[in-house]
Amino acid sequence: MIRDITIGQYYPSESVIHRLDARIKFIGTIAYVIALFLFDTFWGFLPALFWLGMIIVLSDIPLRFIAKGLKPILFLLIFLALFNLFLTPGEVIAEWWIFKITDKGLENAGFMALRLMLLVIGSSLMTYTTTPSQLTAGMESLFKPLGVFKVPVHEVAMMMSIALRFIPILLEETDKIMKAQQARGADFESGNIFKRAKALIPVLVPLFVSAFRRAGELAEAMEARCYHGGKGRTKLHPLKFAARDYISLVLIVGFVVGMGFMP
Repeated sequence: MIRDITIGQYYPSESVIHRLDARIKFIGTIAYVIALFLFDTFWGFLPALFWLGMIIVLSDIPLRFIAKGLKPILFLLIFLALFNLFLTPGEVIAEWWIFKITDKGLENAGFMALRLMLLVIGSSLMTYTTTPSQLTAGMESLFKPLGVFKVPVHEVAMMMSIALRFIPILLEETDKIMKAQQARGADFESGNIFKRAKALIPVLVPLFVSAFRRAGELAEAMEARCYHGGKGRTKLHPLKFAARDYISLVLIVGFVVGMGFMP
C-alpha cells in the first residue's frame, strides 16, 4: 500500500504538459477542480472527462501509474459511496433488512465516486508533471499580488514545496521501517483494526524521529547557506511564458466559458 501512494511524486518526461509554465498548470487545475463541483449531471461531467483525458494523453504518463494512485483512497471511496447509497432519501428501488437503496442515493453515490476519482487524478497530474522547484516558483509568482496585504507568499510557497518533497521521502522511510519490523516478526496484516493500529506503533515512533531529524538537517543546511526568506533572491530559471503557454491559457479560458453555458 505504501508503494501505491504516488501523491507528491514527479514523473519525468518531455511531454508538452511537462514543458508548460507552472502558473498555467495551477490555473488549469483550479479551473478543473471548480468545474467538478458545479454540476450534478452526466452531461455536466462530460467536458471535465474530455479535458482530463486530453491532459493524460498529452502528459505521456502511463494509465497504470495514474490508476496506482487511486488505490490508497479506495476504502474512502467505497465508504462514501455506501454512505450516500443507503442514507439518501428518495424512491426506494431495493430493500434488505434495515438498508434501503433509493434512486437518489444511487445517483448521488455514482456522482460522488466519479467526482472524487476525477478530483484525485486531476490534482495529482499537477505534481506528476511539475517539479517541486517549479511548483514553488509558480505559486510564488501567481500569488505575488497577495504580498500587498503582508501575506508571506514566498514562505508559504517554500513550505508547500518542502512538504511535497518530503512526502516520497517519508513514504520510502515508512516502507523501510515496516520491512525491518516484519523481518523481526511484526504482523501488520492479521487481527482486527485495533490490533493493526497497535502494530503500527513500532513504525510510527522511528518514523517521527526520522522526520524530525530530517527537518533539523534541512534547517541547518538552509541556515548554513544564509537563507533568510525570498526577499532579494535571484532565480536560476526565471519563469517566462512561451507560445504554448499562451495557447494553453486560451484553451483554459475556453473550457471555463464552455462550462458556464452547460445546463
